[in-house]
Amino acid sequence: MELTQAHRDALHEILRWRRDVRHFLPDPIDSAVLDRLRAAMDLAPSVGNARPWRVLNVVSADKRAAVTANFEAANAAAATPYKGDRRTAYNALKLAGLRDAPVHLAIFTETDPAAGHGLGRQTMPEMLAYSTVAAIHTLWLAARAENLGMGWVSILDPVGICKTLDVPESWSLTGYFCLGKAASDDDTPLLHRNAWQENSPTAWRNV
Repeated sequence: MELTQAHRDALHEILRWRRDVRHFLPDPIDSAVLDRLRAAMDLAPSVGNARPWRVLNVVSADKRAAVTANFEAANAAAATPYKGDRRTAYNALKLAGLRDAPVHLAIFTETDPAAGHGLGRQTMPEMLAYSTVAAIHTLWLAARAENLGMGWVSILDPVGICKTLDVPESWSLTGYFCLGKAASDDDTPLLHRNAWQENSPTAWRNV
């Protein structure tokens, strides 16, 4: 298959409009859409075809409440290094959409998968986690193509999350995500709008 300019334009638009969403509408997501998103992750690359990602759809109200409490404690601790205006700016940021997002996904990396037979990770075992991140990014773009947004909640105690969700010891938390319809559409990232940090261009250097 030879891809065309139309394909490139569509991919560019999806990349440009992919946002780390914090403000969600509570509208439920149709199960057929969730099935398509799950299937999109099947297309993600992974080292040695190990496919180490493990996904939990967190539907329990009690577990969601525990995750939210985990975030709030971690967020309070994360604010302490900031001082003055930067502390004020940090406290003003909305850093998670846990209370509104209709779907919560906890995504883990199986650190010793049988699949792949160890191929490609003998010298760089961290490639397993990188494979999971590639699957997450595939999901993120597929979600945007479905007119949905995702938000990566990274301000968490991962040990506490693993305990709350009662996962095997060989699972390492890679990311916790909110998924749903964004409350508003904007191609300007939240941290840009809040003057926290602008993008710097990617440099490719010849060596």
